[in-house]
Amino acid sequence: MMNISSDTKKTNTVQVLIVEDEYILALNLQESLESLGYIVVDIADTAEAAIAKATVLRPTLILMDIRLQGEADGIQAAEKIWHDLQIPIIYVTGHSDQSTVERATLTFPFGYILKPIREQELYVSIQTALNRYEREQFLSTVLRGMGDGVIVVDTQLHIKYINPVAETLTGWQLQEVQDQILDQVFPIIDEQTRLPVANPIRAALEQENIVYLSDRTLLITKDQKTIPIADSAAPLRDNNGKISGAVIVFRDDTQRRLTQERNLAHERARQLEIQMAEVKRLNQLKEDFLAATSHEMRTPLSNIKMAITMLENILDRRRIVQSGKPPEVNAVARYINILRSECERELNLVDDLLNMRFVDADIYPLELTSIHLQDWLPHITESFEEFAQTQQQILQIDVPPELPNIMTDLAILTRIVSELLTNACRYTPLGKLITVTAQLTTTLNYVNLQDESSDVKIPGVEIIISNFGVEISPQEQSQIFEPFYRISQNQNQDKSSIFDFNYQGLQNESALNSSTGLGLALVKKLVEYLQGTIAVTSSQGWTRFTVQLPLTLPESSD
Repeated sequence: MMNISSDTKKTNTVQVLIVEDEYILALNLQESLESLGYIVVDIADTAEAAIAKATVLRPTLILMDIRLQGEADGIQAAEKIWHDLQIPIIYVTGHSDQSTVERATLTFPFGYILKPIREQELYVSIQTALNRYEREQFLSTVLRGMGDGVIVVDTQLHIKYINPVAETLTGWQLQEVQDQILDQVFPIIDEQTRLPVANPIRAALEQENIVYLSDRTLLITKDQKTIPIADSAAPLRDNNGKISGAVIVFRDDTQRRLTQERNLAHERARQLEIQMAEVKRLNQLKEDFLAATSHEMRTPLSNIKMAITMLENILDRRRIVQSGKPPEVNAVARYINILRSECERELNLVDDLLNMRFVDADIYPLELTSIHLQDWLPHITESFEEFAQTQQQILQIDVPPELPNIMTDLAILTRIVSELLTNACRYTPLGKLITVTAQLTTTLNYVNLQDESSDVKIPGVEIIISNFGVEISPQEQSQIFEPFYRISQNQNQDKSSIFDFNYQGLQNESALNSSTGLGLALVKKLVEYLQGTIAVTSSQGWTRFTVQLPLTLPESSD
């Protein structure tokens, strides 16, 4: 990977649309672009899709493959997009024959990259295209701005042209001022101090960039009247890139200032309404996206799971177990078990990913139930006792009988405790102790009292799951709730192949064999969703996960 030490602020605002009908190549191109700091807004694989996405997304730049699926190719799509949207396009193709290049050239592309693509060439082509586009847009802006006053000067500030609007505003005619020094025709002063202001054209020539006039600037006309103006100045370059002069575009700013002051209060109210509507729209989009994603991600895996079940039924009907050769029978049964186990693991991964997104979007379903921990905790740990016994682990539960009920979401709390018990069983050595305890505590909660935020202690419950025989280093403790992070004691476990005959793991304990690397990350989000906290400590051979939850969920401050 190359290291581009460019202006990251510039690249990370460049939005790129990829048009490529080979999905793998499109993903590789997306990865390269993102590593260079660009934003990939979408991927299209047909000319029609490219035009539609460009119209909606309005990207900064388009990388266009010439050969695409469908009747229209990339050249036709590029021609349509440039004509309608004026978005710069770089062709990315493996075809460099003369006829293709000639057709592409007729559409005035901003670059042409041959496959395979190297990141350095990609970066240089994009930056070159953007620089060229910016220059052309600047010249186009000057032409479109003829409704404002326009004055063009050479490098010595001799006036070469002023348009009719500039003549009206300054009081000078072109034939009167041609070849005169700009300062004599365009004197400007500060509105408050009435002192002369440096002409922005000088700064534009020195800085070789566009320069804007400060607010509250006045133009002194030929008849010594003053007009509030707003303007900008920019250098002009010849075909060789050498600065050949500058242009200043300005307008009478009187009406704008009056309108701005008169409508300020109204504009603030309108912007607030727009923001509220946008927040509502974004929330609806998040809900729609998550609902669609949930279906599209789970359906293929559910079909695979159903196919595995059907395969088992077919094999059972044919009585392969009785008629086949024992080694073959064992192999078939073993591979079916592998299919089922891996399918379950992928389903769990999808569920965890979706649940994390639901929590982030604040649309995770929440149903409050009164839970009697003295009865509920022993019931939850029953499913773990058999495995603990096979591993010669000791599982102990200690819940005070006087502990009050907790009002919270039963399904979420079950997922939290089950995940923590799963980790305890997975990492506890043979013959060591696992404990589950609960006790009353106080929880720090932030509430709004007479429009002032205060720290208030509210009653809560503390559930502690501890296991002996393994410690987590302070560095790992700081990372343990990150997605896909696994502590070092378990990293070697994943290196064996599931197709090795020595591979055993926890095949018959799906709850303990389906680690996705998202468990603790999801647990933390769920605990916080219940307005609680979770912490991990590890010392003297003990590792403890402490979950603090309020006895009753406080009302939201929103």
